[in-house]
Amino acid sequence: MSESIHEECGVFGVFGEMDSDVALQAYVALYALQHRGQESCGIAVNDDGLIHYHRDVGLVPEVFTHEVLSKLGTGNMAVGHVRYSTAGNHNRANAQPLVVRHRKGTMVLAHNGNLINAAQLREELEMQGAIFHSTTDTEVMSHVIIRARLESSSIEEAISRSMNKIQGAYSQVIMSPQKMIAVRDPKGFRPLCMGKLGESVVFASESCALDGIGASFVRDIDPGEIVIVTRDSEGKVQVRSDRTHCGEKGNLCVFEFVYFARPDSVVQGVTVHNARVRAGMLLAREHPVQADVVIGVPDSGLDAAMGYARESGIPYGLGFIKNRYVGRTFIQPTQGERDAAVRIKLNAIDETVRGKRVVMIDDSIVRGTTSWRLVKLLRDAGATEVHVRISAPPFLHPCYFGTDIDSRDKLIANRLTVDQIAQRMGVDSLGYISVEGVNSIAKGASCGFCDGCFTGHYPLPEPKSIPKNKFEQKISESRSRKEDDD
Repeated sequence: MSESIHEECGVFGVFGEMDSDVALQAYVALYALQHRGQESCGIAVNDDGLIHYHRDVGLVPEVFTHEVLSKLGTGNMAVGHVRYSTAGNHNRANAQPLVVRHRKGTMVLAHNGNLINAAQLREELEMQGAIFHSTTDTEVMSHVIIRARLESSSIEEAISRSMNKIQGAYSQVIMSPQKMIAVRDPKGFRPLCMGKLGESVVFASESCALDGIGASFVRDIDPGEIVIVTRDSEGKVQVRSDRTHCGEKGNLCVFEFVYFARPDSVVQGVTVHNARVRAGMLLAREHPVQADVVIGVPDSGLDAAMGYARESGIPYGLGFIKNRYVGRTFIQPTQGERDAAVRIKLNAIDETVRGKRVVMIDDSIVRGTTSWRLVKLLRDAGATEVHVRISAPPFLHPCYFGTDIDSRDKLIANRLTVDQIAQRMGVDSLGYISVEGVNSIAKGASCGFCDGCFTGHYPLPEPKSIPKNKFEQKISESRSRKEDDD
């Protein structure tokens, strides 16, 4: 993706047979979810109530060597997590899953999303004596759940009570000594699905993780639903659902279909690949142009480019080759190094674009800097015209629900018109998909969508108890704070 927008994380959980290799299943599933977070990862294994866990900064294969997986051992449950964090927040303390030992036992929590009242809750909890070891919303939620647990007869009752206090986006997998629980916030901002592998019950942010371990997809967890997995007195796996907080159709982040989710995942009944192809088709209808070839920016721009080519009749071509061995930790402090980084990560194919009018499809423009470099690659490769089409509307507003979208003043669409952005990028024309268009790309989806970053209209009220500018400052400070890894 050209502008470095990121989703917070991916979660996984498996409730399996006794003494099974649940750690390996979690490892494979996290590998499939690696696109949702590359900063840190972790796995916790439940061996008949005894919790073994490991988490660290780094990619899944870097953190979980054969030796580490062997030390986790076997068990009947496991929870896994991959996390993305913004710059300066790369530390083990923020890695998940979170393992908390309290008076009534142990709780393991993995979370995807963002709370809009985390700052207020944290301040209240600290005033009551709570001690925090990280800057994550996950730890705030763990304190809220544990306090509710002291007054509840079960962990699921405590979770239900906590949902009356926490506000925002949260898809969670929670593990107690005897139960595994999957929870989705009442608005359904982030995806969460359930599958089966033999007698095992599996939860994951995306269905591609189920495919990775050979599990079959059962269904999406409904917005507001709490799914509890345990064993009966005869040892058989039992699944039940608490729908106290259900009732809304949901407002899934539409950017899941534009960029976040893997193309082979099925989210809310729609294959992500098909949604992106449809986005490209809609772009061709909304912003037609005379050209010789359509290309996509890897990876999420490729499917949309196929759709644009299909609808427009312009041939599809492979315009860029991506170097998949360049990690996100490649830092470029100077302009020259940043330009070099683009050439290292992406290289234009001369034969595809030389002497041709090119339509380049990408998923978004945030600040415009990387897009400009991509256009320059095409110009240097001999493209006579470059027309850019974007499968997301212009970003005009921040996201409060877990997407790393910059503050308003750094969003280029807030400072320049479309024509001015095109001029700055050095393109012959620029067209964004409409808000109506992006909301229709997942045709037949069993949910509504959140498009607040494009429209400023959010499914939940923007934070009010802390003034917005102070809230944004507080979030920015907590995300950029450099903490010790020890």
